[in-house]
Amino acid sequence: MERALMSDPMSKLTDDILVDIISRVPYKSTCCCKCVSTRWRDFLSHPDHRKKLPQPLAGFFYQGYNRDRFPKIARYFTNASGEGDPLVDPSLSFLPRYSSLEILDCCNGLLLCRCWKPTDPKTLDYVVCNPATEKWVVVPATEWSNKVSVARLGFEPAVSSHFHVFEFIDEKAWVTDESELNEWTGSLEAVATYSSKSGVWTHPVVVSTILSIPTHSKGVFFNSIMHLAAFDDMVATFDVQGNLQTIIDTPDLPYDSPVNDVFVSRGQLYFTGITRSEFGPSMSVWVLEDYNIGEWTLKHTVSHFALFGTNYSGCNYKVISFHPERDMIFVVYGEENTLMSYDMDCRKRHIICQLGRDCQLEDISDEEKTPFIPYGPLYTESLADGT
Repeated sequence: MERALMSDPMSKLTDDILVDIISRVPYKSTCCCKCVSTRWRDFLSHPDHRKKLPQPLAGFFYQGYNRDRFPKIARYFTNASGEGDPLVDPSLSFLPRYSSLEILDCCNGLLLCRCWKPTDPKTLDYVVCNPATEKWVVVPATEWSNKVSVARLGFEPAVSSHFHVFEFIDEKAWVTDESELNEWTGSLEAVATYSSKSGVWTHPVVVSTILSIPTHSKGVFFNSIMHLAAFDDMVATFDVQGNLQTIIDTPDLPYDSPVNDVFVSRGQLYFTGITRSEFGPSMSVWVLEDYNIGEWTLKHTVSHFALFGTNYSGCNYKVISFHPERDMIFVVYGEENTLMSYDMDCRKRHIICQLGRDCQLEDISDEEKTPFIPYGPLYTESLADGT
């Protein structure tokens, strides 16, 4: 027995210490740890330990509308596996009381929320919180915040404990005299940024290039740059000071369709769109192989028939996320808003669950429908506190 312990020093560690060590390594390495021994496999699969380990994608926040209840709009969370109780309480009940709260973005385990104050329906706070630890900080609003449609969060815990909030101020929010508004009021006029390190907003940077960013455009933050899909088949990128860095053209698509989002997986940017193939309409996936010259490479194509089966017709679907560590896509489609995953490597689809007909708000344009916000927990105790 003594020889066994000497030859395997890891066996001297308690489960709690071992889990704490493994929780600090990347997700892919965590998966490999399960193959070390039966003991490692068992304790890494135990519910009490599993919640402390890296989970790059745990599930999705979304909203639902039901005219028969009050309040009519409710927030939900569904696990990416489709099994078990929701990992996160979607009410975020640990936050201060506000008259209403909207989740705008999630970045590496932190949520950006817009919280309207009960004292004045036109005043608000931004709140950045970590649901895994129930830590939160208030970010003061700017003079444009109550009119801004697009605000996004930037956070890279491997780089810094500090986060950045981006306000994309369109023409309607920017001008003080509404008589000066043109017929088209969607153009981006300026970008304001907040740093948790300085605790202040920077002076808004005026954008001279004509850009328009849809309300639903997902923020992709990596390498300290914010990426957003914009109208006219392009991706706009901004640094943490709000300066426009570059415009990346997206692949040409044969079908007229809403603006398609960009996603990040394993440190690369991905784009999806509807294309034609010999099997009819298909979903194609491109990866940005050369970031400097904006060169996209076609990575994968799957027909709608193969993706959705014989009971599905039309193109009514939305790609809501890529798995951060795998070649897997998450899609919501159909009248019942079916959530499914599709593995590009083995070309297999998996129905996760049906979210129901009320999971998107009714009687509003597609541009304003509730987004599905991917979430992966971050078990870091500090929240931009300089530690």
